[in-house]
Amino acid sequence: MNWPSWRVALAGALVAALVTLPGLGGGTLWDNSETAYGEVAREILISHDWIVMHLNGAAWFVQPPLYFWVAALFAKLFGVSEFALRLPSALATIAMAAAVGYVVGRVASARAALLSAVILSTSLMQAVLGRLAIMDALLDLAVSVAILSWFGALQTGARRWWYVGWASLALGTLAKGPVAPVMALLVIVPWALWNRSVRGAFVMPSLARWCGGVALFAAIVLPWAIALFHAAGAAAFGELVGHYTVGRYLGTIENQSGPLYYYVPVVILGFFPWFAYLVPASIKAWRDAVSDRAAGLSRLSLVWTIVPFVFFSFAKTKLPNYIALELPALAMLVALWFDRVVERDDRRAALAWTAVIPLMIFGLGFAVTAFSHDNRLTADLAQIRLDLLALALVIFFGAVACFALLLVKRTAWLGPFVLGGASVAVMLIIALAAAAPLVERFKPIPRFAGIIDRDARAGDVVAIQSVSGGNALAFYTKPGIAQLDGPNQVPTSAETDPKRFLCTAPRAFVVTTKRRPEPDPTYGRSRRILAESDKDVLFLVDGPPCYEARR
Repeated sequence: MNWPSWRVALAGALVAALVTLPGLGGGTLWDNSETAYGEVAREILISHDWIVMHLNGAAWFVQPPLYFWVAALFAKLFGVSEFALRLPSALATIAMAAAVGYVVGRVASARAALLSAVILSTSLMQAVLGRLAIMDALLDLAVSVAILSWFGALQTGARRWWYVGWASLALGTLAKGPVAPVMALLVIVPWALWNRSVRGAFVMPSLARWCGGVALFAAIVLPWAIALFHAAGAAAFGELVGHYTVGRYLGTIENQSGPLYYYVPVVILGFFPWFAYLVPASIKAWRDAVSDRAAGLSRLSLVWTIVPFVFFSFAKTKLPNYIALELPALAMLVALWFDRVVERDDRRAALAWTAVIPLMIFGLGFAVTAFSHDNRLTADLAQIRLDLLALALVIFFGAVACFALLLVKRTAWLGPFVLGGASVAVMLIIALAAAAPLVERFKPIPRFAGIIDRDARAGDVVAIQSVSGGNALAFYTKPGIAQLDGPNQVPTSAETDPKRFLCTAPRAFVVTTKRRPEPDPTYGRSRRILAESDKDVLFLVDGPPCYEARR
């Protein structure tokens, strides 16, 4: 294969598009993050406020605005829909595959470059993030482009890549705050020191370029920061940076904690089906990194793999998607290793690791079990365990085909691409056939919201009580969803007092749990069931006024 870098980038983008775009708008948004972020984007169009983000009608200072700006623009263009809100993530995933393919193509072979893009795009976590209405794919793209651009600039002295890196870093900051520059610097600085220590290629930018890069970064970020300060004051940055960035690392936000080994099963599951090759790929990359001055890409991949993993493992708040920004490094490690296997006809190691399919399946089962336990999803995932097993068998047969192709020198180079093709097939099956019937039963709120919209009258109010799903209820109805305290509890405020809420409205739709307390107060009003799911129920409260109102 003797393709130019731009052709590899295009091919990588096409593979990523095949994985992410089909069925992108299928299925309702997932609560909590997708519905929250989708609602924030929708409320930009409702409020016409592009500076202060809003959720459920209230000012919201949790994330920077880039995703919401892009999603709101797509929603304005295509209408507010699951497709429009997920499209930013899909396009970011496609662009990341192209960027990785392009850079690897300039440093290594075209085969390694294309395989890097294929591995990245067909990794389970990457494929999932490319289909979610969240800002992580934009962050991962920005950090990846910054790292890869600076890698090129510091090796060749190319000015354009230096400034591309700074611009990407600014967009990453607008996507998810200071974590973007922190992660890029935590990768590129150790790599630069390591590369210089082994006398690898390294060109230190001049002071003028440093100043130019910082100025470009400021020119992109500061207009929004100044506008936000003018609109909401310093308290907005206290929430955004202090509580939800620094506080997220030093403390636990929204009970999203985990043990020190939290990201071990996440990497196993997230880099499926390629994680079986990480051990030989990492060993080979380490040997090259310490013995070959020209192995700058291997050194970068190792640092990029290790540093984010350690950094996020010590964070108090943990979520699986945090570690996704190192997936390009994992893809490059495995792709460079496979390329060397084919180039030197040293297929024994590849055959041995491909034969570890039973362990791969066991690892997947372990990862699913650990992930579901840490994220309190065990009961839900148990209901689709057989479906997951069927999808794993597709990967199993893909690995068998990969093994068979590796046996013959002439066809060995096709082996990993066939395994990648099996991964594409799994993603398409999930997106086009299996996803809707499997997962929609876990999301009753959109169905409840449809009933509310159908039956609502002027003056009706909507609330949610003792169950999750408030963001979904706001998105699929309209802002102004009340969050009520549980029945028979001491109210935390007048706004959350269920008695006050139900007694002051002509009619109230209430989404709550089917497990009712004893006694179960209705305050003298009529209450009837409009719909129910396995755990939740939608009530309509109307009829005579409350006891107090009749006195």
